Amino acid sequence: MPRAIRLANGLRRTAMWSERILAVTIFAGMGAFFIYSVLSMSHIDWSHSDTLYELINRVLLLVICLELVRTLLTHELEAVLELLAFVVARKTLKPDLTATEILFSVIAFVILMAARKYFILSESERENSALEAPESEN
Repeated sequence: MPRAIRLANGLRRTAMWSERILAVTIFAGMGAFFIYSVLSMSHIDWSHSDTLYELINRVLLLVICLELVRTLLTHELEAVLELLAFVVARKTLKPDLTATEILFSVIAFVILMAARKYFILSESERENSALEAPESEN
């Protein structure tokens, strides 16, 4: 095997294992954040609307962490788009946004939904393309 190919394979394996280590680290940090959040949210006054915003913010942050772990492990476009959608949703739900920030968040979300529609095949489209592929080879 040529030296360049061995080097490329070694770098690919190093990157893959580095991403897995990062994913495990993020997952562990997410678990610690979840425990801390449960403990701190149990002592908050639930009669204020700010408490609900805080809960939503923490839940979305946990979901973003999960999506980031998924993105690091799978490298799928769908995972990246979902991660970005949750980031935009978290940003949009902040109570102190200006009208311009809300408009940009909505535009970003529409772009993400359009990208999902046009760049990601549905399950039925995948099955149809898999069935059509052998026919085109004949």
